Amino acid sequence: AVGSCRRRRLAPLNEDNGRFLLLAALIAAYLSAGATVFSALESPSEAAAQLRWNRTLHNFSRIFNISLPELRAFLRSYEAAMAAGIRVDALRPRWDFPGAFYFVGTVVSTIGFGMTTPATVAGKVFLIVYGLFGCAGTILFFNLFLERIISLLAFIMKACYERQLRRSGLLPPNFRRGPAVSGVGSLVGWKPSVYHVMLILGIFAIALSCCASAMYTAVEGWNYVDSLYYCFVTFSTIGFGDLVSNQKAAYQHQGLYRFGNFIFILMGVCCIYSLFNVISIVIKQILNWVLKKFECRCCPKCHKSSTRLSRRNAITPGARLRRHNVAVDADGQYDSDTEGRRLSGEMISMRELTASNKVSLAILQKQLSETANGYPRNVCINTRQNGFSAGVGALAIMNNRLAETSDSR
Repeated sequence: AVGSCRRRRLAPLNEDNGRFLLLAALIAAYLSAGATVFSALESPSEAAAQLRWNRTLHNFSRIFNISLPELRAFLRSYEAAMAAGIRVDALRPRWDFPGAFYFVGTVVSTIGFGMTTPATVAGKVFLIVYGLFGCAGTILFFNLFLERIISLLAFIMKACYERQLRRSGLLPPNFRRGPAVSGVGSLVGWKPSVYHVMLILGIFAIALSCCASAMYTAVEGWNYVDSLYYCFVTFSTIGFGDLVSNQKAAYQHQGLYRFGNFIFILMGVCCIYSLFNVISIVIKQILNWVLKKFECRCCPKCHKSSTRLSRRNAITPGARLRRHNVAVDADGQYDSDTEGRRLSGEMISMRELTASNKVSLAILQKQLSETANGYPRNVCINTRQNGFSAGVGALAIMNNRLAETSDSR
């Protein structure tokens, strides 16, 4: 049983891989649940709409004496015209400069409404190259926006926190924030809470969506629920394309509306992207909590034996205080440290392990203190972690700037 536990610990399924597999399983379950709900909600409506359309088609064919194959061929031509951007009502040109600018904006932001697509081979080839660099640059812009918005929120929350401390008398009135490389502040050991940041970003995203929905309801003529639906689909870069703004031939105050539409979409995408990343950190914390609940507990006998071995060789504050006299007597009995290790069955010296742990703990505490206060981490520590151990992209930004993620590194 002990060998079984050791093989499990040496297996490649470490904490990162376990978190990844657990998240994959949860996403699969989430997708299955969503598919079940949407199928139950939308399938009856789809079947009813199909039945109504077949009845209308047969009635039209009988009244106007048109054969069904000819009518279906005409409808296929109409569908092809719709895919090319041709509508019965007059619409704005799709490929003038404002329309093309709207199209490339939906490409690089990965919204992809689909109401405008290149029809030529040259346009499709250019889109592949253009989208490759454009999407990469836009993702970088989103990450930089995330870093700035987190820094701004941290600065504001820091000021509120200091003001609260002054009111409670825990901070002197003449206290001034010292300079910090990160631009956040320098209260020792303080970082903004990820949950507070998530709440602020959520409130801001809701307020932005409500304002944008009011504009779309007034200008486009949609009802308010459809406008909210359009805002979420667009800001989250899902981009179904069933509702698309700024597509009529003319609007009142058209220039002002185009500018407002651009600002709302830009700010909405940046804000929802930041909110999604903060929520992903909370999900990661939940996964870590679940993984701790599923730690190795193969059987009571194995767990008892491993606990006994860990108590003998582990150095904990309580164990050191309880066994201080025993260790002194043991050092006096043996002529050399080698004999003590051989008779006790330990592979390393307890004295050397204690000294090594003290040095490692001091270096680690210094690094964590400098990281929390915004100073550059210039301490060189030999670890077996690679350069990506702290995360990449938005995850690394959140790990460096928020409080609840510091202990997971």
